[in-house]
Amino acid sequence: MKTELKVLFLGDMVGRIGRKTVEKFLNKNKTNYDFVIANVENASHGFGLTKKNHDELASYGINCMTSGNHIWDKKDIFEYIDSSEYLIRPLNYDKSVRGVGYRIFNDKFLVINLLGKTFMPHVECPFKALQALSEEISFEDKITIIDFHAEATAEKECMGYFAQSLGAKAVFGTHTHVQTADEKILNNSCAYITDAGYTGGTGGVIGMDYEISLKRILTSIPERFDVVDSKESVLCGVEVVFDNETNNPTSITRVFEKYKDEGNED
Repeated sequence: MKTELKVLFLGDMVGRIGRKTVEKFLNKNKTNYDFVIANVENASHGFGLTKKNHDELASYGINCMTSGNHIWDKKDIFEYIDSSEYLIRPLNYDKSVRGVGYRIFNDKFLVINLLGKTFMPHVECPFKALQALSEEISFEDKITIIDFHAEATAEKECMGYFAQSLGAKAVFGTHTHVQTADEKILNNSCAYITDAGYTGGTGGVIGMDYEISLKRILTSIPERFDVVDSKESVLCGVEVVFDNETNNPTSITRVFEKYKDEGNED
């Protein structure tokens, strides 16, 4: 039995350029990891995830796909979310919502998705939802990993310590698309970063076209965002090594790589 398990978590994947950047990275590095998780809520032209792109990402070797507030943007999600073996949506949506908020993989990894409250759609409290789940499933018995898709840094940090107190082994923030420099291990038992960053085109605004983003800010008039048209991209995430016996993390390291000659078409 391995003494250590290495997990890769990739931040919000944006459009085709993001998907192809992930493919390029995993083609070279997949064998270095025991488990790969990626946030995919922006993977299909910046909004949601189509069935076609879901299957494409699974073929790259991604073991678990997390999401967030944009998971419902592509309507065919309702046709396949219940049958997907990889995809999870935020746990704290109403219980009547399709899909699941957590999955257990290989009887070892428990992955949970949560949506924040600040500047987000109205959902149930993520803290109460996590507390309730911890009373059903022992977080200590697995390598319990949480993707907390949230806007406010204070809310994310609070979730880190709260989840650690319940036995979670990792909390990775997503949603802001800007990789933070605060990776750490909380109380020697929970790997944490406020935001893992994004994977997608550079030269725009968090992976989207600059001109459209600026126009929305100047006019306050809604206009559909578009993925930045770029030949350069970035891949952001974290690598975490876990002790296979105690399930505790022993290290967390930021991943940041640049690539060229991609495209943003779907």
